[in-house]
Amino acid sequence: MKLNYKKTILVGFAFFLICAFWQAYDSIVPMMLVNKFGLSQFFSGVIMSIDNVLAVFLLPLFGSLSDKTKTKFGRRTPYIVIGTVVAVVAFFGLTFADNAQLAKLEAQNGSAFYEQVFEGNYEIVNSEHSSFTKTGAPEKYRVKDYASQVVKNKTWNELNESEQSEVKSWYKSINEQYLKDHSSPETVYAYLNGRYTTVTVTDGKYVCDSDGSEIEKIYTANAYTNLVTPAISGYAWQKTVQNPTSLVLFVCLLLVTLLAMATFRSPAVALMPDVTLKPLRSQGNAIINLLGTAGGMLVLVLGIVFGTGKAYNQMMSYTWFVGAVCLVMVIGLVVFILTVKEKAWAEQMAEQSRLLGLDTNGDDEEEKSGNRKLSKSEFTSLILLLSSVALWFIAYNAVTSKYSLYATNVLHKDYNLTLLLAQGAAIIAYIPVGALAKKIGRKKSILAGIVMLTVAFGGAIFMNANSPVLVLNVLFILAGVGWATINVNSFPMVVELASGSNVGKYTGYYYTASMSAQILTPILSGAIMDMVGNMLPLFYYSTIFASLAFITMLFVKHGDSEKVKNEEKPCENKE
Repeated sequence: MKLNYKKTILVGFAFFLICAFWQAYDSIVPMMLVNKFGLSQFFSGVIMSIDNVLAVFLLPLFGSLSDKTKTKFGRRTPYIVIGTVVAVVAFFGLTFADNAQLAKLEAQNGSAFYEQVFEGNYEIVNSEHSSFTKTGAPEKYRVKDYASQVVKNKTWNELNESEQSEVKSWYKSINEQYLKDHSSPETVYAYLNGRYTTVTVTDGKYVCDSDGSEIEKIYTANAYTNLVTPAISGYAWQKTVQNPTSLVLFVCLLLVTLLAMATFRSPAVALMPDVTLKPLRSQGNAIINLLGTAGGMLVLVLGIVFGTGKAYNQMMSYTWFVGAVCLVMVIGLVVFILTVKEKAWAEQMAEQSRLLGLDTNGDDEEEKSGNRKLSKSEFTSLILLLSSVALWFIAYNAVTSKYSLYATNVLHKDYNLTLLLAQGAAIIAYIPVGALAKKIGRKKSILAGIVMLTVAFGGAIFMNANSPVLVLNVLFILAGVGWATINVNSFPMVVELASGSNVGKYTGYYYTASMSAQILTPILSGAIMDMVGNMLPLFYYSTIFASLAFITMLFVKHGDSEKVKNEEKPCENKE
């Protein structure tokens, strides 16, 4: 029994374009919402969860509708084609709302823009303040007061005209140096001994500028990302409140985009089980996820090319980047349309299943209609399995929805490269872990994947701007392998409990669990970060929920692949 790799790869192009979109969405939409519209982590999380709210209702609906659809192109293809076309048009239109807000901010006006930010009297939450870390730093500040404390250890109103000019020049130099060098300045600042002071990084160590003493451990941050970035966000929010038109347009276009994506996600994923024999579905899912990861990696490469992960590009226009992503999606769709013969391939799979005795109840009317009832034990396993799916998505999506901001403002690294390594590791792992599942079972494979994910997230807790890049890369590579191991086996375990005619419905169950988790996690993780005053709780949060997923998964008893009754019969999936 062998998987037809060519056929599975071609079917995977539907998932390729889906993952290309979501990678772009998770990378740049949080940046737009926080940096350009000035939303808090909580409210940006609310908007980021809209797609998941829609998905809870729409994925099961369109999965079930596609089960009942009959066209000459097949059950799933019409949804994939129409949904992709609408999504591409609306997603590209999103950049026009983003550019409208950018023009309102006058962010491309160089020093004049930063001067407006400096002169703003709005208060900004201080990312060095935390009731948990007890740093003693003020909870809120005005930009000019913060800069005055760094340079003169006084508030802005306490300075004379000459001193104010000096502070303003220092603030301007931060922007000019950062934008000129495209890298973090060597001089950072910290709240130390009851006051703000500048600190110089020398050979990886902090040296206090005031007395030259070496500081072993201080709570410090990059002067650009901790002073300028939140100031920009505060200024952007002020402009958004004055005229919310751009935000309203942005959200409306985002809704259209997400609705279009929701119409074909379940049909696209259900297509693989439609054309793949049950025992081969873990391997088939590995190929599908490999194609999806390739789509995500291609978008990350585009992100590196366009500089979307650079802190100095936080106020960039995303038109060309999104246009390139949309082109990738269109190319994937064209390949799918020209090569996939859904109806014929599904009929071939059904006949092969009958010959091999895999569709054991094939003559049963309940099986044919998709109304076969699960046993009590099967139902319990389904609930536990879907609970596990929800828990590991709560853990994983918290990272994917917040990591672009976390990497920029906490780790001071390009998120594109880190995620590219994680997805590269996943691509390498997909086929081996699919084969491994065939030998040791899907459940054991998933448990191993959860362990890897938990260790990776747990290790990331201890990473900061001064941590070795190699260690961070290794942790994300481990996370990529762990996530690949989970993904390859979890979806096939769910649809293993389905009859042949209701795979779309069970696909909907799977996505209801995963999307419900993704509704909760951006909001909950964002609220926790707003409460603490910084983004540091992110990996604590993800580690806890990944650990809980391991516990629920331990008690799952059904979902591993069926054994083939007629192994001696030929069964290779043929064109």
